Amino acid sequence: MRLARTSLFSAGLLALTFWCITSEAARADFRLCNNTGSRVGIAIGYKEGEAWTTEGWWNLSSRSCETLLRGTLSSQFYYIYAIDYDRGGEWSGKAFMCTRDKEFTIRGVEDCLARGFEKTGFFEVDTTSQPSWTVQLTESSEQAPTRPLPPGSSSSPPRASGQPREVTQ
Repeated sequence: MRLARTSLFSAGLLALTFWCITSEAARADFRLCNNTGSRVGIAIGYKEGEAWTTEGWWNLSSRSCETLLRGTLSSQFYYIYAIDYDRGGEWSGKAFMCTRDKEFTIRGVEDCLARGFEKTGFFEVDTTSQPSWTVQLTESSEQAPTRPLPPGSSSSPPRASGQPREVTQ
């Protein structure tokens, strides 16, 4: 009887361990890694059904990662805006969405100013419909220019307009 309980307990423990390992490996999330020497603030925009949602702020310390959305990604495109708290500058783009200074979840991207929010330019992240994705924010000096530079120009884009690199995980 005692041997049967021990075997049952061992089998249960083994099954639980296997489940934990496989569920961790199968996890699909949208993550962002701050590979800079600065603290950064992050906001994300995404389509949820037929409506747009923006959320912020995640405060990431230097050289750290954060999961912004948990679970399998449901869209191909996501939008990120990030602020460098320590040195100034931002990672931004031409997709305008609503934000505010304090923690927020905002539904809709229309009439931001009229609704009492700020209108902020986010950059687009194309996940190529992958189930998970990780965005890497890097220093502007680590990034290659996104287009050829005119003769006599600096070899790296200015910090405030530098585009982060995106990598899959």
